[in-house]
Amino acid sequence: MIAACAKKKAVQVYVVTEEKNNIHQRSCNTRVTDDLVDGFCMCVAMETQYILVNYETGDVRDLYPISSPERKPFVSRIGKEFLLPGPGIGVFVTPAAISERPPVKWAEDVNGVGFLYPYVVAMDTEFLTIHSILDQKQKQAIPFQNGCIIGDYEGKLFVASNKDVYGLIPLPVEKQVQALLTDRQVDEALSLAMNFRQAGLSKEKFQKMYTNIQQQGGFIKFGEHKLDEAKELFIRGRLDVRELICLFPDLLPSSSYFSRAVPLLHDYADVNQIVHGDAERLRECKEFLVGFLEEVRDLDASTGYRMEVDTALLKLYAASDPKKLNNFLTIENRCSLAESLEALGSQGCYHAQGILYKLHRDHEKAMNIWMRIQDQELVDSSFPGLDFIVEFLAKLSDHELVWRYVEWCLQKDPELTVKIFTERPEDEPPTERMRPDTIIDYLHAYPTAVIRYLEHLVFQKKLEKETYHTHLAVLYLSEVLKLRENPSTKAETLNLARSKLRHMLQFSNLYRVQVILSKVKETDMYAECAVLYGKLEEHDRALRILVHKLQDYGAAENYCDINSKGRDLTYRKRLFQILLGVYLDPMEGKKDSLLAPAISLLNSQTADFDTVRVLQLIPDSWSVGLVRQFLRHSVETNMHLARTRKIQNSLSRNENLQVKYHMMRQRREPVYLNEERLCQVCNQTFNEPKFVRYPNGVITHTHCARNKTICPITGKLFSIGKEAS
Repeated sequence: MIAACAKKKAVQVYVVTEEKNNIHQRSCNTRVTDDLVDGFCMCVAMETQYILVNYETGDVRDLYPISSPERKPFVSRIGKEFLLPGPGIGVFVTPAAISERPPVKWAEDVNGVGFLYPYVVAMDTEFLTIHSILDQKQKQAIPFQNGCIIGDYEGKLFVASNKDVYGLIPLPVEKQVQALLTDRQVDEALSLAMNFRQAGLSKEKFQKMYTNIQQQGGFIKFGEHKLDEAKELFIRGRLDVRELICLFPDLLPSSSYFSRAVPLLHDYADVNQIVHGDAERLRECKEFLVGFLEEVRDLDASTGYRMEVDTALLKLYAASDPKKLNNFLTIENRCSLAESLEALGSQGCYHAQGILYKLHRDHEKAMNIWMRIQDQELVDSSFPGLDFIVEFLAKLSDHELVWRYVEWCLQKDPELTVKIFTERPEDEPPTERMRPDTIIDYLHAYPTAVIRYLEHLVFQKKLEKETYHTHLAVLYLSEVLKLRENPSTKAETLNLARSKLRHMLQFSNLYRVQVILSKVKETDMYAECAVLYGKLEEHDRALRILVHKLQDYGAAENYCDINSKGRDLTYRKRLFQILLGVYLDPMEGKKDSLLAPAISLLNSQTADFDTVRVLQLIPDSWSVGLVRQFLRHSVETNMHLARTRKIQNSLSRNENLQVKYHMMRQRREPVYLNEERLCQVCNQTFNEPKFVRYPNGVITHTHCARNKTICPITGKLFSIGKEAS
């Protein structure tokens, strides 16, 4: 126990323990009027100044002088600090002689101070003034004449005059906070509540109170248009989002069972009472609500209220942001269907109505709305167009519904409509209604659509069915013939159509060549004829067309290159030999007219020939100089081949010798078989002289040796040259 007392010009500290009593005394220059102890530190008020004394070390620190000797100095204890009166102020001092708070402003004639957290009560001759240590501001003034004593005893504050003694009872913290909120002092109310938690308020009571303060404070900030601060308080206070939604007329669904909190968190009728007709502020408030709802939508704050949150967001998007609206409807939501449809219709968001129907799997109503928009019965600029409908039908698993709308789509855009069938989901199970033959039969009235669908089957799905390939080739040919008959057809359009036909004829080996050839022969489409003759292996006729009819020597060489792919060298040489023969056997009356392309072919690095047959074919009149490059290339090639064969033969002989060597080594080692020797696979004796011995010494019956290159016991793999013998 520690006690202190003042003796005129000295202070004494008594430290009493179970073992001994110690007395510390400190002399002062002037008379001591008051003192307080905190641990080893004592704050002393003398007639002329305040000092801090560490009675253990003897250290003394001067604080500040007293300027009014007619007023008695005193020291008060405020928590772990000392409060010293000054000229019109109260100064906070720590035992370390540091002032960590701003001073409290009070009257000049304060003669006593009491403390009841978080308030300092200062007593002068006429008033009791109450100040908060949280912000050092005066909170209240109580008239009190001739006050002479003030003190806090066991947590209660008493004041006395010459005649009476009074007890000061503070208002409950809830009422204090509510008074601050009524004065719209949100930050101070929060600070006061937080500090009362430190003063010992129960956790449950504090949490309930603090949450309510945050929510009320959020609405106060919202009313002051401090939207960021309001949002932070709403989120921290875990506000029931419906309290905010109901401020905006017609946003809360009529099916919601919400009723406002009691007592009320605010006194606003609706948002119009806040914005006072200011359209810009109303827009900002709605944007704030959108952002707040988006942020809390997946948080616990919206648990149980998703229908109200999603419906409010839908209505807000419909009124201000159609793009966000359509994106919002593509994800799972819990909007009230009836109210959402009504709100979307009133805002002209018909495409969004269709998406909402689709989200609720009412595909027929969705399609009816989209068709009306496409037919311009309804106007909605956010509708993507027929592409959206086609994409929707392509993913729809209800095939009966798909076929119900295919004809309407075909009338709008046959080529685009084909995507309904070509872009079906990969994992969609096959059905009779989506068989390729069924689709082709249905599309027969739309040739362009049939062509696009057959292209999908042939080139993308690579179905090897003769009827599809022949049908596509016939349609390509029909399109080319139709364009040729039209004198206004542009050359680029015709060339593109013929290119597609030639690619089909060259790419596929499954169509009926004679059917196409019978129609092409009646025209001057020589390039296509050459491809078809090539498919019939009539290469001489094909090459003569390219050389004599088209005079396209590059195409002739390319023909040989393309048609020899995947074939052996002999076949390739035969094609180039035929082409050379065509060059050297020109049409009657045009001898040596194709001498230049013939020599160019012989000297080409890409062509392959049988040298002997070429020498037999070329005219005797040709000089060696004409074929010098060909002869040099042929000699180099033949010499290279001869040398390669010699190397291959040498390697083969060497490998053969190695195999024979290993066989001889294995046969030199004797193998003893007797009645005790067992097969290492079946553990049975050998009843006949035949057996199998692996290179690692394992011996088995012949029927137990299933693979001569793999040991049946160890699984070791032997090279072919070291297989079991």
